[in-house]
Amino acid sequence: MKRTGYTRYPLLYVPFLLAWLVQSLPHGSYLLAWLGSFFIFFICYKGFIRKLPDDMPVVEQLLRPIFFLHVVFADYMACTSIFYYLNALGFEYFSYIGNRYFFPEDLYKSIATCQRYYVLGHAAFAHGLIAGMSYPQKKHYKLYAPSMSNLLLGISFICLPLGYLFSKIGALNQFSVQLSGLSFVSGTIALAFAIKEKKRANLFASCGLFALNMITALNSGFKEPIIICVLLLGIFLLPVYGKKILPLLFSILLVLFFVLPTFIGDFRKIVREGADATTARNESLNNIINNDNLISDLEEDNWAFLTIRLSEIDMFIQYTKSTPDFVPFYKDKILLDGLKTIVPRFFWPGKPNIEQLVMTRAYSAGVVNPQSVVSAKPAFIVDCYLSYGVAGIWIGLFLYGYLAQKISLLAERLFGGYFMGSAVVFSGLFQILWRGNSFEFLMSAVFWSLVTLFIFRMIFKARGILYKI
Repeated sequence: MKRTGYTRYPLLYVPFLLAWLVQSLPHGSYLLAWLGSFFIFFICYKGFIRKLPDDMPVVEQLLRPIFFLHVVFADYMACTSIFYYLNALGFEYFSYIGNRYFFPEDLYKSIATCQRYYVLGHAAFAHGLIAGMSYPQKKHYKLYAPSMSNLLLGISFICLPLGYLFSKIGALNQFSVQLSGLSFVSGTIALAFAIKEKKRANLFASCGLFALNMITALNSGFKEPIIICVLLLGIFLLPVYGKKILPLLFSILLVLFFVLPTFIGDFRKIVREGADATTARNESLNNIINNDNLISDLEEDNWAFLTIRLSEIDMFIQYTKSTPDFVPFYKDKILLDGLKTIVPRFFWPGKPNIEQLVMTRAYSAGVVNPQSVVSAKPAFIVDCYLSYGVAGIWIGLFLYGYLAQKISLLAERLFGGYFMGSAVVFSGLFQILWRGNSFEFLMSAVFWSLVTLFIFRMIFKARGILYKI
């Protein structure tokens, strides 16, 4: 893969430097930092820093980290704060209505500070992704699959019950999330291949599996699985139907983004009142269908979602206000706690509760009250800041991007190329990397996903699905 020279990497950090130079102007600094993320996307995808992989058309390699992971992770981390900023200015959507709540005078300065951290993290993350790229990969193994939809359906139907069974067995619980994720991805991609191969039986089976995945996603109480389900299907239908499918895909995603905040809000409220997931799902759907003021309620709920729940800048501000002024930097404590989470509870009955371990940082920073039931776990970039400040952000996000890229390359080498390596195995086992999480959760999930990756490689070789070239 052709290198364009290390001298171009500093271009990634230009937005952070410009925003830092005008930090005395909070609004200008914020906008420079926020727009800077789009500049980073632009120079990455134009190949100014380094030539993008060209061993296959872009539309057929979208699940490589430089594309899907980069866009999802960086967008969520660095771009969603715009709604919080507009709300602080007194806007609701495109209308100025004034501020409903009292904001401290230094809020805009705090928003700008955190956005500078975000654009620095985005630059370091992109730097790591690009530095870790090495395409095309030399193929050592080849995939044998006369029918890809058959193979994917087989993986999905085997992993789905195994994931549920392992979740009930203490010694195997570590693998339940990985198997469920692999089943989810394989089943979704199987539908696209069943359409492509025009196999009626596979189409019915994969449609049923897709419906089951959607129902499971609706019952989860989270928006991400539903959106990811649709996105993955759209990505693999693109090579089949071309760009003509994009208007339909964008329309479905727009409806989901608009409706899901209200649905999930109702769902969680009904569950807290003691109902089971199925009842909560049905009642939430009925509330939306039978609501006479649906549009106005959706607009209100969606704006609350965009300003507070989509972006985590509000919590980031509170963390930066407490550390290091009142709570010292954690240094290597978070890293060491992350290493502890790798050990299965089956072998260490006294293992600390990960949720409580992470939430102590939220309690110490005053982000939430210890008596509340709200979860306010710090995002990955926040953990990097809490560890070593600005240096922690650069080191942590660079390693995040670099290691994600190397894991994807490893999967491609071990599973015969992009499709089974990055699109199925990497996407199925390492979904946690798409959005990120607190360090303890991330460390445990990535480690056991790597273990699962090598186990599946052994199974594939034993079954003749993979053979050495």
